[in-house]
Amino acid sequence: MSLKGKHMLCTQDWSIDELIQVLELAQDMKKERWTEKYARILDRRTFFMFFYNPSVRTRQSFEAAATELGGHAQFLEPKSMRLKTAKTAGETVEDAANVMSRYACGIGIRILEDKIPAYGEGQKLCEEYAKYSKVPIVSMAHDKFHPCQGLADMQGLWQHMGRENVKGKKLLQVWGHGALARSWCSVQESILISSRFGMDVTLAYPEGYDLDPEVIEMTKKNCRDNGANFEISHDPVECYDGAHVVYSRNWMHPDAYHDGELHKAEEIERAMKYTDWICDEEKMKRTENALFTHPMPIDRGHEVTDAVASGPRSIIYDVAENRLHVQKALMALTMGNM
Repeated sequence: MSLKGKHMLCTQDWSIDELIQVLELAQDMKKERWTEKYARILDRRTFFMFFYNPSVRTRQSFEAAATELGGHAQFLEPKSMRLKTAKTAGETVEDAANVMSRYACGIGIRILEDKIPAYGEGQKLCEEYAKYSKVPIVSMAHDKFHPCQGLADMQGLWQHMGRENVKGKKLLQVWGHGALARSWCSVQESILISSRFGMDVTLAYPEGYDLDPEVIEMTKKNCRDNGANFEISHDPVECYDGAHVVYSRNWMHPDAYHDGELHKAEEIERAMKYTDWICDEEKMKRTENALFTHPMPIDRGHEVTDAVASGPRSIIYDVAENRLHVQKALMALTMGNM
């Protein structure tokens, strides 16, 4: 099936067969990384990377991906461009998307918590670019979803559990306390793609730290469609029972946004009170010798202890590497001359 020109804002928007196509290609690209097999797929093509928020792995992995496919990734910052905002005059999304489509083979957008006035605004911006763009729009993480991270997570599970063994295993998606006010994107992407691939999902967090109700309903439906279980727990210890994969990650409280902005200091003060919500060795002993994963950067000593994050069952670096491979596959299939 052809994926040429398809936007990627959330894995839930793609069929399971399309996701498998990306993952299978990513696996082969990983195997053939230093051969000529895929070295000219983006020959003389440019991918625009539109960063409202900074990054470490995202910029590095997309730039490396474009280079290894024979293309180029160009770093762009809105603050250095004359773009229309609620407070300033400038170029509209319609005009910017149409013009950039004439220059680039695809456009990546990264816009997270502190660059928007309310949850959902990042999603709206990505959707508006997708409406007007003539080339694929790829979310490089926005406030609601992080599709490339979700794909990298699943490739990591295929790698360590075996593709045929993922279905029926239990993912524990557990909140971790910490000195960061993290958006919901990686967590929501994780429970969506895991449930698409037939995993049982336990979502554990302190009372009040609810995620997007729409995403929860999508996850429940994915689980029903696959004969899998979905449950919510507010117990920071018992939730680990029977888990095969543990994904500990801080995420912000729904009340973190008010009065048209993110109140980060207030959110950090609230989160730091829940010191029992940390992934440690004792809790991991309650699991079925679970893998530990995290999208990084890790708030060590708060979300998870060093002993777990750097332990023998941690797959964090493999998953981080997989960002490169799934992004190469995604770019090749949607933008390249495959």
